[in-house]
Amino acid sequence: MRRLKYILALGAFFVAAIGVSACGSGVGSSNVATVAGNPVSLQAFKHWMYVAAKGNSSQSPGSPVIVPTDPPNFTNCIAQVRKQIPSLKSQSDKTIKSDCNQLFTSLSQQVMDFLIRAYWYQGDAHNLKINVTDADVQKAFASAKKQQFPTPAAFNQFLSTSGQTMQDILFRVKVNQIYTKLLARYQTKVTPAAIEAYYKAHPTQFGTPEKRDIRIVRANKQDQANAALKALKSGQSWDAVAKKYSIDPTKNSGGVLKNVSQGQEEKAVDSAVFSAPTNKVQGVIHGQFGYYVFEVTKVTKATQQSLAQATTTIKQILSGQSQTKAQTAVDAKAKKDWLSKTKCQKQYAMNDCSGYKAPKSTSTATPGAPSGSATTAPSGSATAPAGSATAPPTTSTSK
Repeated sequence: MRRLKYILALGAFFVAAIGVSACGSGVGSSNVATVAGNPVSLQAFKHWMYVAAKGNSSQSPGSPVIVPTDPPNFTNCIAQVRKQIPSLKSQSDKTIKSDCNQLFTSLSQQVMDFLIRAYWYQGDAHNLKINVTDADVQKAFASAKKQQFPTPAAFNQFLSTSGQTMQDILFRVKVNQIYTKLLARYQTKVTPAAIEAYYKAHPTQFGTPEKRDIRIVRANKQDQANAALKALKSGQSWDAVAKKYSIDPTKNSGGVLKNVSQGQEEKAVDSAVFSAPTNKVQGVIHGQFGYYVFEVTKVTKATQQSLAQATTTIKQILSGQSQTKAQTAVDAKAKKDWLSKTKCQKQYAMNDCSGYKAPKSTSTATPGAPSGSATTAPSGSATAPAGSATAPPTTSTSK
């Protein structure tokens, strides 16, 4: 979800300010969860499940949109499957129900994470007096829209295929900006001194070692190696000598080893190879795995970028590390502040819910109905990964 099309994949904004007042501790039948008493409505959950299912089906053009939002019996989901997937029309209710349940579990966990973390991030932003104005949102949205959608028709097509409204998208951008401001509290500036220190500590990242092409004969006994050395010096070909005397896997290819780096071969051979001249038969070398005769046929010199040449790359690396640390810090604070105040209905419970305990055995495979039905849930179809800098989730109670 690095681009606008995915940044905007889900999102509307919870208007009430979290942390100002609580609405009671009960979740209530019309809600899937509460955060500090503020409800995450069942209606909003079903809306985002639809958006998630739309995103799921878009991964396979022409696939039906299956929205499993009626646990535990999944009567509507079963009817959807029978109507939209002819190949499953004759499947038993039990089989289709199992598939609906798997899809529900996958999409529900993604959507609940999306909705709940929306409250968490917004709640922390409110407490820290972080504000994003409507003008800020409009400016960011206009810029991103211009970059990602060349025409109004392309944007309208995105709205249609994603199942979202303009309100969803604008508020999505707003919370994304809030999240970015939360990250900024923890990110560190990449200084020239930090870049230089990284360069000195990781020299091999910015260069390539010397490499050599060689031919070898590896024999079990010294007299065999001596015979191979004599044959090569008398003018016999490496192909013939290697085939006759070598026990190395390269015996049938003339003993050729290409792009050998220092330290790649056993110590005695390595030392000899990287001190030898080119195009001169050398040996016999006694190593741990036999007796060697070799010849260096080519030397590729080592390369090394200067600090100036490597600066851009190092800056990107250090910026990425800073970003990751900031994401971890933002998520840790949000979890500390809000997890104990996040209550969920049992059938919608997941890691962001207080008191949640994962089932003893869970499947990590993406769910799907048999016969290739389009009910699998591709990663990222509902929400960005937890703590994503480009896609913090948002929620709505008005859907």
